[in-house]
Amino acid sequence: MEILQATMNELEELTVLFDEYRQFYGIESDVSSAKAFLQLRMALKESIIFVVVENGNTIGFAQLYPTFSSIALQRAYILNDIYVKEDARGLGVGKALMEKVFQYCEQQYARYVTLQTATDNVHARKLYENLNMKQDQYCNYVKYFS
Repeated sequence: MEILQATMNELEELTVLFDEYRQFYGIESDVSSAKAFLQLRMALKESIIFVVVENGNTIGFAQLYPTFSSIALQRAYILNDIYVKEDARGLGVGKALMEKVFQYCEQQYARYVTLQTATDNVHARKLYENLNMKQDQYCNYVKYFS
């Protein structure tokens, strides 16, 4: 298993996984829009994407968005997306991706990395807790626009 920072060279395989990830959350498949979204994020350097490659196949990815902590006066990251192909789950891929994310954030002198997951996503929550992530004390509010 190898974890790489994605470049345009990985875009095709990454797009397939990204589309599967979106379907996992109930969104209808739209490969062309998924590809355009990823391509733009990468071209504008608006996200950092790590891919897991095993035996020439891309089996997982994580996407980080940079932000800042005004209180700490430091960079921070939002781990917005993490996905492992169904047949690769339970093999340590998610843990390896998370450790790569932590390593990257530390190298960038980030104050923190944050993520959200569904309350019923018990497998992911267990992974995050086993990696010493903690639920914060903040109450998040969201206003959706279209």
